[in-house]
Amino acid sequence: TTLQELYLLDSRVSGVIPADIGNLVGLTRLAIANNYISGVIPESIGKLENLVELALYNNSLSGLIPPSIGNLSQLNRLYAYYGNLEGPIPASLGELKNLFLLDLSTNYRLNGSIPREILKLSGLSWYLDLSYNSLSGPLANEVGSLANLNQLILSGNQLSGKIPDSIQNCRVLDWLLLDNNLFEGSIPRSLTNIKGLSKLNLTMNKLSGNIPEALASIGNLQELYLAHNDFSGSIPAVLQNLTSLSKLDLSFNNLQGEVPDGGVFRNITYVAVVAGNINLCGGRPQLHLVPCSKSHISKNRKKMLKSLVISLATVGTILLSLLVIVLVWILRRKLRQSKKTLVKYSVAENHYERIPYHALLRGTNEFSDTNLLGRGSYGAVYKCVLENEDRTLAIKVFNLGQSRYSKSFEVECEAMRRIRHRCLIKIITSCSSVDHQGEEFKALVFEFMPNGNLDGWLHPKSQEPTTNDTLSLAQRLDIAINIVDAVEYLHIYCQPLVIHCDLKPSNILLADDMSARVGDFGISRILQENTSERVQTSYSTIGIKGSIGYVAPGVWRRLCG
Repeated sequence: TTLQELYLLDSRVSGVIPADIGNLVGLTRLAIANNYISGVIPESIGKLENLVELALYNNSLSGLIPPSIGNLSQLNRLYAYYGNLEGPIPASLGELKNLFLLDLSTNYRLNGSIPREILKLSGLSWYLDLSYNSLSGPLANEVGSLANLNQLILSGNQLSGKIPDSIQNCRVLDWLLLDNNLFEGSIPRSLTNIKGLSKLNLTMNKLSGNIPEALASIGNLQELYLAHNDFSGSIPAVLQNLTSLSKLDLSFNNLQGEVPDGGVFRNITYVAVVAGNINLCGGRPQLHLVPCSKSHISKNRKKMLKSLVISLATVGTILLSLLVIVLVWILRRKLRQSKKTLVKYSVAENHYERIPYHALLRGTNEFSDTNLLGRGSYGAVYKCVLENEDRTLAIKVFNLGQSRYSKSFEVECEAMRRIRHRCLIKIITSCSSVDHQGEEFKALVFEFMPNGNLDGWLHPKSQEPTTNDTLSLAQRLDIAINIVDAVEYLHIYCQPLVIHCDLKPSNILLADDMSARVGDFGISRILQENTSERVQTSYSTIGIKGSIGYVAPGVWRRLCG
């Protein structure tokens, strides 16, 4: 049980492997190879859990591969080639997470599909050789998990289906040998992502289509074997640019056209290219091919031109149809929108709604106190619900008893006409008319702010604040950011610049999501583009503007005069 290594190589030993070999629990390496050993691999071999290398190649071993080998968790090399093993490869081999080499090749009666579990062994890095068995079925997409594998050798089986695109994930592959199988379809272009590939063998399959020109992007390619398939079209001339390519076999396909004469084609033999491709022409003199006639070239060009014209015509028809459909859809949408616009808006050139005095009178229940939202020196603000509409508006009615309030209406109209920002109160329209008593009437119509103004939240009337009338820290920060965004727009980006001059909590209105809107531009100041700040502030002797205490005196003095 203390024995660590046992080598029985090239010694003409015969007989069977005894079942008691599982007692040698100290073994790290067991090699019984190049002998006359027969019989089966005993199940007890799975007890040798310290094994890192197991070599049973070139014997006459038969029967199934025991699933217990999956217990050898330390195993990193498993050789069992040149034998008479049979049946399926056990999925338990997928438990050998430390395995970096697996060779079960040339066991002609080893059948079934390649277990997906083996293809998931990301530690396999040297090579995986399952060639010359009787394996069948498709090559599963899990082959892309072998990201560290250098050589994948699956030659001489009965594997079928398409070569999976996921093989491109095996980016360090040096050899990819899939010859003598039943693979079909075209060569996946994803193979060109394996830039280090030096040997590619796809001989004797059922592959078809053109030989991809993209193979020329594999700069390290040294050997390329594509014989005995059903490839058609011409030989890509770009293959002659592969300076490392020394061996090439394209025989027994349906290739046609001119054979390139540079690069690897300078020393190419008749057997390697021309044999089985009767429609080839040109090439190096030693190939003894007929020269490519002009008619042949012309015929090919005409054929290609015809295909190109058909393709372009088809694509053009499809694009034209899509364009017509899109244009019809856009026109119908614009017509629908224009109809809605005509219904919604009046013929006024500025596209603001026209809401008459009588509509405002009815919507506010004759400006009753029940709809009063607030009152100031300029006048009052009312809640208004227009007839036949479900939206709520805010009506700012100006007190026209003094000329300065009429001036305030004009200033606010001028300011609201120029500004557009998500953090500024949105104006719907204005109304300049005569009331039912024959007096002059002026009002502005705004979007309704259901949560009132900031002053009401900062200084609630209730002596005991609740969660319903108290602002959280996050809400306060959001409101402050909205106000800063609005002022930044007015002072920097608005053209011409606008100075609010009365920024205070009662003029900060809150929407239903508690986002802030700056309102009340009745005493705002518009800085004309051709007027310097010095000239604007020269009117500071007129008087103090705004509400003292809500803006820092230095800032207020500099901005408002």
